[in-house]
Amino acid sequence: MGFVAVAAAVIVGLLVGPIDIPITGSLEALLDSLPLVELDHGLTETEQRVLLDIRFPRVALGALVGSVLAMAGAAYQGVFRNPLADPYLLGVAAGGGLGATLAVVTEADRALVVPFALAGALIAVGVTYIVGRSVGGRSTTSLVLAGVAVGSFLTAVQTYLLQRRVDTLREVYSWILGRLATVGWAEVRLLLPYFLVSVVVLVASGRLLDVMSVGDEEARSLGVDVGRVRLVIVVAATLATAAAVSVSGLIGFVGIIVPHAVRLVMGWSYRVIIPMAVLLGAAFLVLADVFARTITSPAELPIGVVTAFLGAPFFVIVLRTALR
Repeated sequence: MGFVAVAAAVIVGLLVGPIDIPITGSLEALLDSLPLVELDHGLTETEQRVLLDIRFPRVALGALVGSVLAMAGAAYQGVFRNPLADPYLLGVAAGGGLGATLAVVTEADRALVVPFALAGALIAVGVTYIVGRSVGGRSTTSLVLAGVAVGSFLTAVQTYLLQRRVDTLREVYSWILGRLATVGWAEVRLLLPYFLVSVVVLVASGRLLDVMSVGDEEARSLGVDVGRVRLVIVVAATLATAAAVSVSGLIGFVGIIVPHAVRLVMGWSYRVIIPMAVLLGAAFLVLADVFARTITSPAELPIGVVTAFLGAPFFVIVLRTALR
């Protein structure tokens, strides 16, 4: 089911746009771009460039970012045993955003954007967890409120930096709202290594997350090094989130919507939730991007607005369920 959803979303993402491209020609052009394959796809040069150099990289980036955010949300929910944990709500995205903004306003080398974002994201999730634990233990409400507070503070620092560097305001503001605009395959190549490392670690950790869901003491009695496992999972999820944030900006609620949708259909085992979140997160964000770039065509709606529009009411439903 997950692979079918991804395939359908990718086809829609490649075909929908201001220029109509035949579906058979599109598929043949994609196959023709592979080594040792030659097909007469019948597309004009303009159609081929639009398909391979504009739409395909954007769809690939959307799929990677959606996978990362959904996978990270599922991992945070498992490791913190909190159904409301999410890269956006825990302040991870805001921390990554502040780090990336620092790299932009200081005119650092582009290769340093992800390390800056990672440092900011790790600091944010660490502070959120410490503050949440100190106020309310493992309370769902305390962790979310701590994340909101940390995220608000980091956003305020980010705003201060932008006011000091007005020349970067437009660039960073469009990034804050979330976007998948690409200039080719550079963003995909930047994100792909972080995605691959994180997906291997988190998918392999599904069984351990199932064990930890019964409680730390019970997990230790079964031979699980809870502290080390939690650290590895948090670092892997945060690494992927920071990389995604650095290329796509702040896109909220994907880590809430997709994992909970998977739970409703397939149950509570993280051996199923995390790999399905990877697939359905990709499909979800690709389709959300199609909506964002067509609903106000020829203008383009920031994708963060679309996910917030869908995610805010979904979050309210999850919150009411979690607090019962």
